[in-house]
Amino acid sequence: MIDLTAIILACNEEKNIKACIESISDLAKRIVVIDSGSTDKTAEIAKELGAEVLFHEWINYATQYNWGVENADVKTKWILRIDADERLTKESAKEIETLCLQNEDTDVNGIVLRFKVSFLGRDLKHGGIYPFKKLLVYKKDFGYMENRNMDEHILLKSGRSVEVKNDSLHYDFKDLTAWIDKHNKYSSREVLDFFQSKIERQDLSGLSKTARFKRKIKFGIYYKLPSGLRAHLYYIYRYYLKAGFLDGREGKIFAFLQAYWYRYLVDAKIYEKEKIGK
Repeated sequence: MIDLTAIILACNEEKNIKACIESISDLAKRIVVIDSGSTDKTAEIAKELGAEVLFHEWINYATQYNWGVENADVKTKWILRIDADERLTKESAKEIETLCLQNEDTDVNGIVLRFKVSFLGRDLKHGGIYPFKKLLVYKKDFGYMENRNMDEHILLKSGRSVEVKNDSLHYDFKDLTAWIDKHNKYSSREVLDFFQSKIERQDLSGLSKTARFKRKIKFGIYYKLPSGLRAHLYYIYRYYLKAGFLDGREGKIFAFLQAYWYRYLVDAKIYEKEKIGK
């Protein structure tokens, strides 16, 4: 156990929260769940496992997370941001512990985690999905979450980040209906960011290399393509060029839903807003 507080945002995560908390219980000195109004046993399970639970009405992910850090009165040197459907492995937890202890007094202020992503019970190893990387561990005084509606990241005020070698897991125990519902909400948030990007300059400072690259591609290339074409190109890129077909039927369903449902839904909502605005 190290001088680290884990922050988990949750709402109706009774199927995921137990595995998440158990995976970090030997690492984190303190675990805080920020619940936005669960009607299931999320809060009850979290408390039984020794986590603290704070309640706050949902606005967006960034606002909720920043509220949690502030109101949990975090005093530890390190913070771990982790979602309820994510969990550390014994190997990744041990590696994080080692890196935190080794870098208490260095300019390493952030740690990038890498994830295996599971969809319909299968680990996706192709399609450009694996490994999925995020900066999730950082020194409290040197990092913060950017205020965005979608694809929000932890930004470092200074210093550098290092990457773990061992995989953590992104395994959601909820069904496909929940996935569809979640991504419908994501699409609305992404539309807000799309229009926001048209009036505000993209600030890429403080982002990890992976996050910076992805954002440049999204706003510098993808959204410059014709709206009726880019979802098709996205599917071709993920399924064929990045060999998503090697992940079997699950890989095809994932690529199809990401392109022709999620990405196309974002474009349809953008079109709807532009049409209403005329």
